[in-house]
Amino acid sequence: MALRNILIEGEPALYKVSREVTKFNARLHELIDDMIDTLEDANGVGLAAPQVGVLRRVVVVDTGEEILELVNPVILEQSGEQSGQEGCLSVPGKFGIVTRPNVVKLRAQDRYGDWYEVEGEGLIARGFCHELEHLDGHLYTEKVERYLTPEELQAYYDAAEEEA
Repeated sequence: MALRNILIEGEPALYKVSREVTKFNARLHELIDDMIDTLEDANGVGLAAPQVGVLRRVVVVDTGEEILELVNPVILEQSGEQSGQEGCLSVPGKFGIVTRPNVVKLRAQDRYGDWYEVEGEGLIARGFCHELEHLDGHLYTEKVERYLTPEELQAYYDAAEEEA
């Protein structure tokens, strides 16, 4: 397992549509393992394969209890609404307010190709939507209602430091 470089806003791969995964093999397992290591190292909530330069429909999301491996994920249902702070490992240092569904139900395959369904609420629902948009070449910056001010950003960093 290895850390992969996270592409930064402006890199062409971030704006391309990812292809469906059709081969569930050691190469896919290595990608998923590397993405998990990279996500943990970066202290993020989610990571999509295009963010590490691989145009495949693969996402990992840290729920706080487990890391979900989502291959070829599709949104089945969404409900409610939440507005909140959002950032991205590919857009370092910028945070904005984004409105998303409060509950999202997905269908995805695991690393072996088996289908399953998973539902997320709040931050997890936000993560699902954010990461799936990466698979279609979109960044959260397209949905930002407003960016946090330097003071709001500092308060966020201070609060995160107190929690650590």
